[in-house]
Amino acid sequence: MDSITQAVLGAALQGTLLGRLQGRRALVYGAALATVPDLDVVIHYADPVSQMTYHRGFSHSIFVLTGVALLLAWLVAWIGQRRRPDAGYRWPRLFVAFWLVLVTHPLLDAFTVYGTQLFWPLTLTPLSWAAVFIIDPIYTLPLLMAVAYAFWRGPGRRARGLMTAALIFSTAYLGFGLAGRMTVEQRFEQALQAQGVAPREVRAMPMAFNNLLWRVLAKTEDGGYYEGVSSLFDREPPEMHYLSLNAPLAKVLQDDPLYTRLRWFTDDWLRYDVVGSTLVVTDLRMGIPGNYNFRFAMARRDEQGQWQVETPSRWRDNGTSMFNGGDLALIGRRILDQHPPLPLQAWTARAMTPAAASGVSR
Repeated sequence: MDSITQAVLGAALQGTLLGRLQGRRALVYGAALATVPDLDVVIHYADPVSQMTYHRGFSHSIFVLTGVALLLAWLVAWIGQRRRPDAGYRWPRLFVAFWLVLVTHPLLDAFTVYGTQLFWPLTLTPLSWAAVFIIDPIYTLPLLMAVAYAFWRGPGRRARGLMTAALIFSTAYLGFGLAGRMTVEQRFEQALQAQGVAPREVRAMPMAFNNLLWRVLAKTEDGGYYEGVSSLFDREPPEMHYLSLNAPLAKVLQDDPLYTRLRWFTDDWLRYDVVGSTLVVTDLRMGIPGNYNFRFAMARRDEQGQWQVETPSRWRDNGTSMFNGGDLALIGRRILDQHPPLPLQAWTARAMTPAAASGVSR
């Protein structure tokens, strides 16, 4: 999730648990502590594939963060008992508060589609439950308002009650997102089966700034996939179109360790395209059709027409952005109205337009 959401979640948790002890400082400390796992972004990697796949790694591990919480609780309790022995700085209470503030950060990240290595150093596929978009005002605003009230009035009983209510609502909202994802996946699978298609794997993820409208992917046995859109308010089958994964193009990359790592991180939700003389590998999980967040130029044809694997660089889709006003307006309208359907094929065609590759990875 975005940094503001993580900060207000941490502030709400620590303000609720330690507000009586620390006052307004609990809100500030909680907000700061909750951002600690994202400090891994300061580490610079040599290529964008590494930058993507090592983010949300060791710093998001529940094992590492439990150790940090233990150490921090011991340190704060030791200092507190010497400076303010009657203030109530007890290790168990501090540990629970710090652990929750730290661990809820990667847990919330795991509810997005990106991928979070909760159990690092175990090499399990990164978790991506895809129940909420990376920026969702409905999740964030109740927490933000409760924390702002607590900072204004102080974390007294009323303020702590508001923060507790906001935490309960935000948690329930994540559950609503999971239920919505399962609903649209089942609906999409049924729509394909009605066409005589038996999908091999189905994956849904929320579209921009909401969890009412979902983009759904379904792999098929013939090496292709369907991409479509479904709203929780739909009464008709979702719009969809069929594309090829172009998996044979991946043979040139089979000995590349960065490609192997990318397949692992994305759970192999990858498509391959030849754009000009460049082999472009796309993470299908994030973005909208034709405008994906993570596309990488990973090989290039030489003058003899032979593929040469190269250090990955970011591939830009014809200078477009998934946050342009026109597309967002269509997405917002589509939540409630199924007609006209989103222009999936037109959006996808944009991805085939040659664009500049860039080494910028953020």
